[in-house]
Amino acid sequence: MRLLVIEDDPDLNRQLATALTDAGYVVDRAFDGEEGHYLGETEPYDAVILDIGLPKMDGISVLEAWRRAGRAMPVLMLTARDRWSDKVQGFDAGADDYVAKPFHLEEVLARVARAAAPLGRPRQERAQLRPGAARHPHRPRQPSTAIRSSSLSHEYRLLAYLMHHTGRVVSRTELVEHLYDQDFDRDSTRSRSSSAASAESSASTCIQTVRGLGYLLTPPDAR
Repeated sequence: MRLLVIEDDPDLNRQLATALTDAGYVVDRAFDGEEGHYLGETEPYDAVILDIGLPKMDGISVLEAWRRAGRAMPVLMLTARDRWSDKVQGFDAGADDYVAKPFHLEEVLARVARAAAPLGRPRQERAQLRPGAARHPHRPRQPSTAIRSSSLSHEYRLLAYLMHHTGRVVSRTELVEHLYDQDFDRDSTRSRSSSAASAESSASTCIQTVRGLGYLLTPPDAR
């Protein structure tokens, strides 16, 4: 799953990106509100971590602009302010969750996982998606019996995205947009097909190729 981190503090930005990458996410980074607003408006992120006190364009204004434009991705707000009025302002602007600084990275990871999970799933299923024997890839410390690759591999991230969209056909274009950062060569057909083929062979009982449309991960009770 692809995330955007918008934080002007270089050290905190790097720490967040490292922790999220280690957890199996693909992470793009921005350091001011204008750059973050542009990326969030033009790229298909699964969730955004957005600081309020940003240069050039504050986080509240960024979020309001996204919501006016119809951008509905989940947004986790970060702030050094602890006043309830600031939190209300963030929620009114369209924030999905809030974390006050200083915070533990584990808390941010847990809140991101919750925010990025598809709505409509039962809470237990959203906390741990499990088609067959494959556990949710964003819990990398727990080994999978179906997948033997690293949580940082393209195949593992691909399976994670399909697990979040179980029962729906996902096109190759959508996979590439959500699995790679903005520097990835998205015109590489070879890169698109190799990851999907590898993931399909690793979990052949779960993933089906729908010719001309994309890939479908089916739940165990549907097979």
